[in-house]
This record gives sequence, C-alpha cells and structure tokens, in this order.
Amino acid sequence: MSAVSTPPPTAREGDPGAPAPASPPAAGRRDAEATKAAILRAARHLLARHAHADITLKAVAERAGVSPPLILKYFGNKDALFARVMSFDTDADALLDAPVAELGRHMVRHVVSSQRERGADPLLRIAFAPLHGEQGDILRANFRTQVTERLATRLDGADAAVRAELAVAAVLGLGVMYGLARGDALRALPTESIVDRYGPTVQAHLTGGPPGGPAGAAPPPPG
Repeated sequence: MSAVSTPPPTAREGDPGAPAPASPPAAGRRDAEATKAAILRAARHLLARHAHADITLKAVAERAGVSPPLILKYFGNKDALFARVMSFDTDADALLDAPVAELGRHMVRHVVSSQRERGADPLLRIAFAPLHGEQGDILRANFRTQVTERLATRLDGADAAVRAELAVAAVLGLGVMYGLARGDALRALPTESIVDRYGPTVQAHLTGGPPGGPAGAAPPPPG
C-alpha cells in the first residue's frame, strides 16, 4: 500500500518559524514620502546658506539623515533634486490659500507661522538668488511665474501686476525682519497681533486701497 503523505499544518502568525507578516504597502509609501520630504527640507536649508555649486549630495544626505544613494534613488541626481527645491509651486499653494478679501491677513499669518512652527519661510529662498549664478536665474524665474504672476491673475484692475509684487514684497520684508534679522520686538508679539497690525498693509496692496480702507479706494491726497 502506498504511503499517504500528510501536508504539514499551516503555520499561524506567532508560531515559531512562521514568516513575519508583510508590512502594509501604505506604511512603506508613508515612509518614502517622509524621507523625500526630509531630503527636500535639507536641500532647501542648504540652498538658503550656500551657493548651489558648493552643495554636495553628501551634505544634503547628512542633514536629512539618509545615505547619498537614497537621494539618487528618489530624485535621480543633484540637478533633479534642486529643480524640485527651486520650485515655489507648493509654497504658493499655501501662501495664496484664501479669498482675495482675506488674503492679506492670511499671507502674514502664513509667513509668521512658517517661521514659528518650522523655523523657515520657504519664500525667503528668493533672497539668496544672487548666491547661485545661473541657478539663481532659475530661482527668480520660478518665483515670478509661480508666486507674483499667479497672484496677479487673482487681482482686478490694470495695475494688478504691480500690486501683486508690492504685496509679495511686503510679506518678504516681514519674513526678513522676523527670520533673518530676528527682530526682538516683532518676535515677542503674538502671531495674531502681527496679523492685525501688518495684514491691512498687505491687503492695501492687493485691493488698491489705503491700509484699513475699503477695497479699491484711492489713497489719500498728500498734505
């Protein structure tokens, strides 16, 4: 009579020798996105302090807490990485995420909150464009098209372009005083106090009226 082989019992999770359960795919995706975000933050930090030509992938990797090959895996090469870093698209999404009537206060709050919560204002990368040679030209071009020109399309009136540039200049000045000059008096104020004081100034550029005045109102005559 032929022997009948009995298949071994299926190993259950937790049994000795049972294979470890596979990690959920979503967890792997989250880890990858967190790693990419850390690399981009590190590259932005270095770009705001060093010339593009002087920044190495090794320096970015050390600051991000990853290996250089991992940067190559996610971004391909240094040029591809810094092409992402030099884009202002995502920053503009957050900066301009409010109706025009409320945008001045929102822009001020966003700049101050970025400094307080993350220690950085991504818009301030434009202040370092002169450090980066030809790459600085890319930074300037991206800033114009992705921030100021995008804002101008949301504003009414023939002078929308200049009002957009003045409004952005106002929030950049705030970011410089808060984050680079580190003005003590300004940094001691609560966020909403800064918003209340400075928001009307930015809004006046957006709407064309004087600070605190109705939208579209002409500025008061001199004297």
